[in-house]
Amino acid sequence: MKIFTVVGARPQFIKAAPLSRAIRQRHEEFLVHTGQHYDDAMSAVFFRQLGIPAPDVNLGVGSGHHGAQTAAMLQGIEALLLQEKPHCMLVYGDTNSTLAGALAASKLHIPIAHVEAGLRSYNRAMPEEINRVLTDHLSALLFCPTDVAVNNLAQEGITEGVIMCGDIMVDAVLQNVARARQESTILQHLSIAPKTYLAATIHRPANTDDAQALQAIIDAFATAPLPVIFAAHPRTQKALAQHGIQLHGNARLIEPLGYLDMLALV
Repeated sequence: MKIFTVVGARPQFIKAAPLSRAIRQRHEEFLVHTGQHYDDAMSAVFFRQLGIPAPDVNLGVGSGHHGAQTAAMLQGIEALLLQEKPHCMLVYGDTNSTLAGALAASKLHIPIAHVEAGLRSYNRAMPEEINRVLTDHLSALLFCPTDVAVNNLAQEGITEGVIMCGDIMVDAVLQNVARARQESTILQHLSIAPKTYLAATIHRPANTDDAQALQAIIDAFATAPLPVIFAAHPRTQKALAQHGIQLHGNARLIEPLGYLDMLALV
């Protein structure tokens, strides 16, 4: 069987690592990186550290407004589907890459498997909620991380092809936590000792695009009982600068981390 996998953002790289490894033991996988996360700290380092095979194609879409970004992905994925003629489309999570892969496959009548199906925030103002709902309703196989996710789908009339498989992020942690402890030097690099700090990151638009919400989070860091190590997504750093928000108290901003360093940090 030929499986066409679409990834594009850091959480998807982590989810894809254990499943891609298993798929390639028995099947052929064609891996497409949309380029949604495109710099080294947001992309390449995850492929290296997690042992994910290099993508067969990187669409290089980059950042942009939701409509333009999704459209560029859809166009690129559709052309590759016509070329590769896979038996199945595999998508992860709730990004624009997820929706673009699902839409392209559904138009060509290619069955879709959605890993992390059934999750709901019930907030349609979140782009991720739109992506996950639409993808679920287009999918033939829906791999759910929890019983709650299974029930969410049932409430929307989706009962066929639903599999409660557990959270694949747990597989990723179990496969990499020992390596993180052995190989990461992040604690030494930051001159911090275990259990003497809190780790934080912010990236959702609801928090980064709203100056009042972002300020409230930064203010909360200052009231934390321990120093806060804040690994800031590039878009978050840009938002802090745009809104004129500065860290204060014991909060410390650092650049985004690779998966092994983040595991070691938390």
